Amino acid sequence: MLLLHDFPEFLCEHYYQFCDALPLIAHQLRNIVLSAFPKHMRCPDPFLVNFKVDMLNDISIVPVIAYNFSQNIQPPKFKQNLDSYLRTRAPVTFLSELRSYLQQGADPGSHYNIRMLNALVLYVATQALSTLNNKTNGQPLMSSITHSAHMDIFQNLAVDLDTEGRYIFLNAMANHLRYPNTHTHYFSYTLLYLFAEANSEALQEQIVR
Repeated sequence: MLLLHDFPEFLCEHYYQFCDALPLIAHQLRNIVLSAFPKHMRCPDPFLVNFKVDMLNDISIVPVIAYNFSQNIQPPKFKQNLDSYLRTRAPVTFLSELRSYLQQGADPGSHYNIRMLNALVLYVATQALSTLNNKTNGQPLMSSITHSAHMDIFQNLAVDLDTEGRYIFLNAMANHLRYPNTHTHYFSYTLLYLFAEANSEALQEQIVR
């Protein structure tokens, strides 16, 4: 609480490492970390009538992350295939092999490598945002994020993972729903899209949870 009150910028910049280290059951501590926002920022009241996140100037701010999270995407061959798929949707076997890669080096008590899954989610999002900045030409974000290699990966994870894997995956996305910035904006739309396109009530229930 001292960090949150006196040094919120520290939590803002290092939230990724905290969320990576905290167990998934530490909901309250995670919420404290994610509630931090820069002192100079005045966060809007989401309960205001006609509140629209798209109208906020702050959603164009790229948040600082004081950690090279992409180093957790291993082995190097997998990282190469990931970058190739994001560019060209090849190799065609990438999506079918994705789950098995995320289960290599699984954390104790889990069937998944949680640090790698956390890193994968944020890396795909940052690559998507980079592509959007170059190609959107003012199109609404929601229409721009669909039907892309990035969304292919997220939809595949949402459908192909088991209940445990989906829980970890959705938590990895929720970790970036913070103060208004580009990551918060992107993940809020992505979660809404995954909910709308869900092929089962079970998936929708996990997203809401």
